[in-house]
Amino acid sequence: MTERKPPGVSFESFVDKQIREAAERGEFRSLPGFGKPLPDDAAPYDELWWIKGKMHREGASVLPPALALRKEAEDAEAAVAAAVSESQVRRVLGEINTKIAEALLRPPPGPPLNLKPFDVEATVERWRAARS
Repeated sequence: MTERKPPGVSFESFVDKQIREAAERGEFRSLPGFGKPLPDDAAPYDELWWIKGKMHREGASVLPPALALRKEAEDAEAAVAAAVSESQVRRVLGEINTKIAEALLRPPPGPPLNLKPFDVEATVERWRAARS
C-alpha cells in the first residue's frame, strides 16, 4: 500500500483495487479477529466505547478501591461456598483477610470500607455444616 494514486484514477476505485489485491494475496488472514463475527451493533452509540474496551482488555477497574475490595469480599464468600476442601476455604479467607487488614491500616480513598476480616474458624465451621 505504498504506491501513490495515479492521476486520473478516482480515489475510491484506487483504494478498492488495493484492498482487493491485498485480500487476494491473503494479507488479511493473519490479522487478529479474522473469521470472527463483528461485535453487535444493536447497542446505543457510546462515545467512550474504545476506552471501555481497552479497560476491559487490560483488566482495569473503574470502582474506587473500597468498593473493589467489598466486591472482592463478596467473591470470596462465593468462593468459600464453592470450595471443595477445608484448605481451599482457609486459603481464600487468608488472602481476603490480608487485603482487608491492609485496607484497615491505611483506608483507601472513596466511600467507607465497612469491612472487617472474616472469622476463619467460624466460617470453616459453617462450611463444614453446609457439607454434611
